[in-house]
Amino acid sequence: MTPLKLNAQEMADLQSVMRKQTGNAALARRARCVLLCAAGSRRVDIRLALGCDDGFISRWTRAYAAAGLAGLVSHHPGRAPSRPVAKLEARVLDRTLKCKPRDGSTHWSSRKLAAELGDVSFSAVQRIWRKHGVRPHRLDTHMVSDDPDFEAKAAEIIGLYLQPPEHAVVFCVDEKTAIQALDRRDRQLPLTQGRAASHGFEYKRNGTLSLFAALNTATGEVVGKTAQRHTSEQFVRFLEDIVADHDEDQQIHVICDNVSSHKTALVETWLLLTPNVHIHYTPTYSSWLNQVEIWFAKIQRDVIARGIFPSTKDLDKKIMRYIREHNKHSKPIRWKYANPKHRITSNLIDSVN
Repeated sequence: MTPLKLNAQEMADLQSVMRKQTGNAALARRARCVLLCAAGSRRVDIRLALGCDDGFISRWTRAYAAAGLAGLVSHHPGRAPSRPVAKLEARVLDRTLKCKPRDGSTHWSSRKLAAELGDVSFSAVQRIWRKHGVRPHRLDTHMVSDDPDFEAKAAEIIGLYLQPPEHAVVFCVDEKTAIQALDRRDRQLPLTQGRAASHGFEYKRNGTLSLFAALNTATGEVVGKTAQRHTSEQFVRFLEDIVADHDEDQQIHVICDNVSSHKTALVETWLLLTPNVHIHYTPTYSSWLNQVEIWFAKIQRDVIARGIFPSTKDLDKKIMRYIREHNKHSKPIRWKYANPKHRITSNLIDSVN
């Protein structure tokens, strides 16, 4: 093999390429090949030193002789063989949605599915899941109404939200039952930088309260009252408190669920004696149609879940204070289906089963 002839500058440039710690490893390997050839090394020695073949040596020595250092840069580095993306996605989605893991697991992980398919990396599985909104690790819950008049009842309630009768007031009423007045045995650790707030694991029960709440759908204001028990008598007394704040001839529409304490003979008798009050029951298993449930979730998150209550009296005090502060800046609730096509119906469940 005829050795290349390099001047001092060319040798320095090639050695500089080899010494770069953040450079291109393939370019450094080609530069070393050229330097070994220029030093008169035998092909067999170059092959052993670089782990290459004669074609590699001939190609890059000719490229350097023709274009210098620029000739060592590959303008066509090639690419990984293309794969049919659509077919790969179809395979991954088909196995994810229609099959269960063979080890008896209830759901797929990206690594389990990649091992099952064999020729797909777990990161590719994750990308496909993310692209198509598939989340096997998540599990939501749902409840399907078995009310044969679901559509009519739901439309009636939604109509009260969107177009309430003139000069009438609409209230969403419900009870949040058995709110525990929990006290912690150990002191609470405050929120600090780098550490979340913490309270002791052991707790002491100090009794329970039930909260009756009525949400005015037009203003978002809440009328609240606590009681030791949630009975039909307490429900009627709460309705009387609502009626007392309005004129006798003003129509009052009350939306509530189908719990037994809302449908007793005592309630029916009171309704006959109070003709300006009209109760609208939500369909069975459809309490989500009652807007007060949204407010219950808010007070649960803001006050009850992390609260420390030495007594039921303290629990009542903190609940009523929260209601008063809420009413100072209350706003009506606006909600709608984000995508009506995602409704869970009996037909969908039958197709899955």
